[in-house]
Amino acid sequence: MARLTQWLLASTTAAALIAGSAQAQEQEENRFVMVTHGIPSDPFWSVVKNGAEAAAEQVGAELEYRAPSTFDMAKMQQLVDAAVASNPDGLIVSFTDEDALGSAVQNATDRGIPVITINSGGDVASKYGTKLHIGQSEYEAGKQAAERMQEMGVEKGVCVNHEQGNQGLDQRCDGFVEGFDGNAEQLATTYDPTSIRSAIIAYLNENSDVRGILTLGTLAAEPMLRAIREQGATDMFTLGTFDLSPSILDALHAGDMDFAIDQQQYLQGYLPVMFLDQFVRNGLLPAGDVPTGPGFVTQENAEQVIELSNQGIR
Repeated sequence: MARLTQWLLASTTAAALIAGSAQAQEQEENRFVMVTHGIPSDPFWSVVKNGAEAAAEQVGAELEYRAPSTFDMAKMQQLVDAAVASNPDGLIVSFTDEDALGSAVQNATDRGIPVITINSGGDVASKYGTKLHIGQSEYEAGKQAAERMQEMGVEKGVCVNHEQGNQGLDQRCDGFVEGFDGNAEQLATTYDPTSIRSAIIAYLNENSDVRGILTLGTLAAEPMLRAIREQGATDMFTLGTFDLSPSILDALHAGDMDFAIDQQQYLQGYLPVMFLDQFVRNGLLPAGDVPTGPGFVTQENAEQVIELSNQGIR
């Protein structure tokens, strides 16, 4: 009887330890790091971050979001290196510059850290062992913007690039120029609103035959729109941009802008966290890259998007 009692106690203790270990494993949080090139003043990236944080909360993961204070590839490389050194359960990177970030991402995948790229670099990221890309074809989106402007009667356009050297933005302008059969140019600026406004006015004064203006994000779209409004010239130009903000949506709703290209950036934050969590826990991933755009927001559907923008989702 004593031996039976001892065996039962030992069995019960072992079962309790196994159950406790299983429960601890179930409750263990995955830690994911997201590194983007988005500067804090760009509302686009606040929506990406909102999506990532919402997903992390849903799956019970810890999320660390890191970005440089200015568009700085050297600093971003340092942030990716630091993220890899911290050995996270997964890494999410906006793969903006292959030359600057390729070796850092390769280091992560060599160490067995699953990497998902978002927003930029989907055409080259897989060379460095990444799992998949979530975003849009930047070149194709720029080309579609040009084709839309041509359908609206524009014969010559300009693409305003506020982050020249950002591969994704460069590809947008390349697609735009190609879509116009070469009847378009790229105007390089900084992301300073005053400089953007001045550069656009100077360019239009020197190129009076340009009637289509495409900006590559809200940082450039808003000063461009102010400049055109100040000149009372909204009816003279066809105006398009990438991405959304409350002021851009208001301009679309009012008819002061013609279209915005929506790449649903909330999903670029939300989906990689969800996918990494499933991959770490269950080995599950989509079979291929996930396109989140391009879609077009115009005066006809702007009102539907405004409410979601106010919630930080669009």
